[in-house]
Amino acid sequence: MHKTLLPFDKVPQLAKTDVAYACGDAQLAPFYQYAPRMESFTEVIQTKGKAAFPRADLVSVLKDQYAGLPEHENVRQNIEALRDDNTFTITTAHQPSLFLGPLYFLYKALTAINLAEAVQDSAPGRRIVPVFVLGSEDHDLEELNSINLFNKKLVWQTDEKGAVGSMSTVGLVSVLAELKGILGESDGAKALFERVNAAYTQQKTIGAATQAMLHDLFGAYGLVVLNMNDPRLKRHFIPVLREELLEQPSFRIVNDTTTRLNELGFKTQATPREINLFYLLPGMRERIVAEDGVYKVLNTDLVFNETEILAEVETYPERFSPNVVLRPLYQEMILPNLAYVGGGGELAYWLERMPLFEHFGVAFPMLVRRHSVMWLDRDAVKKLGKFGFSAEQIFSDTDALIRTYVEAQAAVEVNLEQETSALRQIYDSLVEKASAIDPTLEKAVRAEEVKAVSGLEHWQNRLIRAEKQKHEVTINQIQSLKEKLFPGNGLQERFDNFMPYILKYGDRFIVEIKDKIKPFDPGFVVLEETE
Repeated sequence: MHKTLLPFDKVPQLAKTDVAYACGDAQLAPFYQYAPRMESFTEVIQTKGKAAFPRADLVSVLKDQYAGLPEHENVRQNIEALRDDNTFTITTAHQPSLFLGPLYFLYKALTAINLAEAVQDSAPGRRIVPVFVLGSEDHDLEELNSINLFNKKLVWQTDEKGAVGSMSTVGLVSVLAELKGILGESDGAKALFERVNAAYTQQKTIGAATQAMLHDLFGAYGLVVLNMNDPRLKRHFIPVLREELLEQPSFRIVNDTTTRLNELGFKTQATPREINLFYLLPGMRERIVAEDGVYKVLNTDLVFNETEILAEVETYPERFSPNVVLRPLYQEMILPNLAYVGGGGELAYWLERMPLFEHFGVAFPMLVRRHSVMWLDRDAVKKLGKFGFSAEQIFSDTDALIRTYVEAQAAVEVNLEQETSALRQIYDSLVEKASAIDPTLEKAVRAEEVKAVSGLEHWQNRLIRAEKQKHEVTINQIQSLKEKLFPGNGLQERFDNFMPYILKYGDRFIVEIKDKIKPFDPGFVVLEETE
């Protein structure tokens, strides 16, 4: 594979805040603590080493969650090592999406794994464990219940409510049957289906099945997958739960931070609520609100006075689920974490959180952008060469690409920019002379200029259209390639599932990406298949 790094600011599909953070925009510096580079880990380790973490409970929870999975020695050792104060984590997270969702799900895991290995190499005497936290308490099913596979959309339909990670895998029987038909009957397809089928039929919940699938793909690298929806871990979050219910500090603190970001022109990711907690029961996850001196759970008949809800927190902390505002805080209170690996949107909402961490006395981690990857197979590479496009050019919009190709292939020059520039100079000269005679004539001359330039643009478009007709077949090929690499004008990594790639390349797909991506690569990774 040939690797090209495309500067983030050359990728128009990325959001403003994403590009700004990735490129080290100084305006964002007040919103994070550590510069994302290897040298910063010395300071992060020193800071995190002073904090206390519930290591015994963490190991106990992980051992229970891994009890039914095939053993990977690297994972077993990493879990056991978390008891030790010299062990730290590199963490990423995502909701338990159907069949691991889009490709970036995998890229998160691989970024965390590679970064953990690099930090461990640079920190003798420390053990650095890559951890994938499952957002099993998420309840936005529409975000998680479908994948795109071979130009088909596979959808998991269910009437279950509440936290997605707790939903039953029994409802996936028909989806798995459909998946089997889509994958086909080749030996490779059967082997891949058996791996996926085992993960989703041998586990009772979606969260456990997602853990099993990640364990299958990345267990050999020591990736530890954690579901934080456990009462043993939630108990350590009780002080925050109490303060959030009684004093509601998150609303004020995060609003102040997002206001500052908005004033700098950066879009807010998550608007805080007065109370940033859900009430969680089997089949239910609903917001908690304070109204008329009592606490209510929306869309239910549940009502608590202050004494009752505090007693509920102490007795059943697992019934209180942090939303996106408090979830990062919960995670960092449980894990001895050095860095959080996330996509551009995720890091944008982490940038809104540092003052909240300071308020609760929790050390803020380094924020590391996950790798973004574009995979170009042999066919795509061959077509790019035929069209004369570079890796950078393929990120342009389709019309611009077609125009570039047509202008390059035209027998005569169809771009009239020189003529347009010369025409404008003529009118500039005319304006100067007309104004010297009568200043009121300038407006009329400029109006004529607009007409004349418009006429040239019209003829340029006609020339391009005429030239396009000569290259209709190639233009269709360019459009097809763009749709393949940028489905729906989006990024490949946000659309494609991993299965077509594993089916074509086997686990070499994962090995190749892991080998090519390096911690803190300064750009969007484009991998071109060369053999």
